[in-house]
Order: sequence, then C-alpha cells, then structure tokens
Amino acid sequence: MRHHLVVNLQPIGMVYEIMDRRLKAPEPNMAEVQEGANKINSYARAALASCIDVVTWLAPDEGATTTAADGVRECLSLVATSFTFRGFALRNEVAEVQGEVARSAFRCAVTGALVHLSDEYPPPAEISLSAQARSAGLEMTLSLRQTAGEPGFSTAPPYRPIKAADLEALARADGVQAQREGATIRLVLPWVNRA
Repeated sequence: MRHHLVVNLQPIGMVYEIMDRRLKAPEPNMAEVQEGANKINSYARAALASCIDVVTWLAPDEGATTTAADGVRECLSLVATSFTFRGFALRNEVAEVQGEVARSAFRCAVTGALVHLSDEYPPPAEISLSAQARSAGLEMTLSLRQTAGEPGFSTAPPYRPIKAADLEALARADGVQAQREGATIRLVLPWVNRA
C-alpha cells in the first residue's frame, strides 16, 4: 500500500526539479515553466485520486462494485512486487465474466486467499487465478503449484501468517463462500449486479 501511495508523487518531484532548473536560467522560458506547473497540477490530481483509492482498502465504500477482471487487476497490483520478491509468480487467467460483486468483499477475500497460499506454501511457486460465473455468484479459483527456480530473496513477512481460519473469517464477514482443497481455494462472491 505504501508503494501505491507514493508512486504518483514521484513525477511531481521530477517536474519540480526541472522547473527549478528552468527558473534559475538567466532568461527562463515561461511557457515551459507554465507547462511544468500544469503537469504538476495533473499529477497532483492523479496522486490524490490514487491515495483516496488506497484509503478505500482500509475504509471500504460499501456500495462500490467490481468485475472479476478489474478486481483481480487491483489485487494483483497491490501484492505483485512483494510476491515476486518472495519467490511467488502470479498468473492472471481471468477472462471477462459478466456481472459485478462487492468490491470490498473481492479485495478482502481474494487478497486474503493470495496471502494465505503464500504463507502456507514455500517458494518458488506459481499462483494462478481464474473465474467463472455461477448462479450463486462469481467463483474465483486460486491454485498454487510448486515450481523450480529461485526461492526469492525476501525475509519472512512482517506480519502474522494468515491461517485457514483467518481466511474463512474474512470470507464469512463479506458473505463469501470459501472452500479449500489442498493448494486450491475456491471463493464464491455473491452477485451485486448480474447482467
């Protein structure tokens, strides 16, 4: 989350440095300075929107919904760097599925399942995600398979590992059905809007 909060602030600093150099020139090109100021404004708006979005991970907007594809993209973008350092590859096999589910439920259950699998099994491994429409809801399947290669170079995670009971509690809190068979977790998220 820290990365998501600061990534959109980096361009502001770079544009500032360029503007500062241009303003120190004997005869600053004010059109270029104005262009830089406009860029800072647009980057600041993007940074604000990104920060507000990150906050919704902690204080969810209860009415927000997501599709399978968008939800997976969000979850993977949050954990991808950490998982790569820890020796876990993530494979998104989610095709477009019609319908929407609660965004907060998706974020908690799917991210929780990803973290749980990475806590339960050693690297190197690959976790694949797929989705299917069911009458009861969106069925997300997360499957881990051990692979050959480097085990990663990150130390143990700085949190208490997520156990199966934790994942079940997360799922239950959002009305998500969770089923585990070995290194495969199936989550059924109830539909909010189904086309």
